[in-house]
Amino acid sequence: MVDTAVLGHLDSAVYLAGVALAGAVFSLIFMGMNFLRMGTTGITAQALGRQDALAIRLGLWQAIVVAVLIAAVLIALQVPIGTLAWSLLDGSAATEHEAHIYFSIRIYSAPATLVNFALIGWFIGLQRSRAPLLIVVVSNVTNIILDIVFVVVLDMTTNGVALASVIGELAGCATGLLLANRALKRWPSSVSMTELMTPKRYGEFFSVNSNILIRTLALVGTLSFMTAQGARFGERVIAANAILMNLQYLLSYGLDGLAHAAEALVGKAWGAGNRAALTRAVNLTLVWSLAIAVGFSLTFAIGGDDIIGVLTKLPDVRQAAAVYLPWLIASPLISVFSFVFDGVFVGTTWSRDMRNLMLAASLLVFLPAWWTTLAWGNHGLWFAFTLFMAARGVLMGATYYRRMAASSFR
Repeated sequence: MVDTAVLGHLDSAVYLAGVALAGAVFSLIFMGMNFLRMGTTGITAQALGRQDALAIRLGLWQAIVVAVLIAAVLIALQVPIGTLAWSLLDGSAATEHEAHIYFSIRIYSAPATLVNFALIGWFIGLQRSRAPLLIVVVSNVTNIILDIVFVVVLDMTTNGVALASVIGELAGCATGLLLANRALKRWPSSVSMTELMTPKRYGEFFSVNSNILIRTLALVGTLSFMTAQGARFGERVIAANAILMNLQYLLSYGLDGLAHAAEALVGKAWGAGNRAALTRAVNLTLVWSLAIAVGFSLTFAIGGDDIIGVLTKLPDVRQAAAVYLPWLIASPLISVFSFVFDGVFVGTTWSRDMRNLMLAASLLVFLPAWWTTLAWGNHGLWFAFTLFMAARGVLMGATYYRRMAASSFR
């Protein structure tokens, strides 16, 4: 959001539009790799429930190894990835120029970003939520300070925002590794290099995470599709959608805090075979998530225009964002259930269900809804997205109650 605010107060919407376009690419790349976080949480939480020190250590090191390998591939293939991205995303020449600048710098944050996913997932699985907080605070405070220094003080633009993001991720990663080294002392065991280099030892890791990868790519593909389609309506709408999607991400991160708690508590209960603890964790998460969702809706309804004003001074962008703001006001109450059950499914490692239900929501709900409302323009996009989030919550909720009713889990 600070990236958006800093660029939104420059003299042209092209900078904000360019970062929004490149941001869609990084959403597909980095958020697509979020299985490193989600899968690690579920595996670690269940290992904690069994008090299995070796599995706890193995879960962390396997995730870090995979993160580093994927990051190396992304950096090596950055040119063809960028070429493909700009051929698919329909922006103006000026917008694509700024997007390319951002992409060519931000890609070097890949190792730190992906290792951070692994570290945060591991700490959440251990119910050590203070460590992820420190990682994210260090990363984002560094990013915020450097945004202001590079853009406001040194008169950089897109390149300054990208560089600040890279340095911020590196600072967060260094913090996470130091905290992990301290936490590992509580779980004495040893993981040999042979185990880390033996493909068979990654059976559970890839079984869980391959499904989560497909699930996450379907989600990010939907978000990227929104950005690509929004680009058809010009820089003003791209910039407005970028601001509103930042508010949606703010909502998602707020509700994800409770979803992460559900992942840890549900996973531990599942690993320990404690049905009562699992049910209590789900019910508590639902109640508190609904309360927070109401708070977000009220905040967007009462102060939405003011929040948009903080993020950009450009009158035409502010006007466009205000037109589509009602979709954001409704979003928390509609989206909340998908976040809660994401946490539950991660904790139980029901990754196949996560994959199938996300594909159903993307392919059978979002795309048909968008296609049938093409005449609505950008409103049609937001309608399709809202219906997509509603479908996720309904499908996952129904699956959870069906599986628990049929389960012999006690």
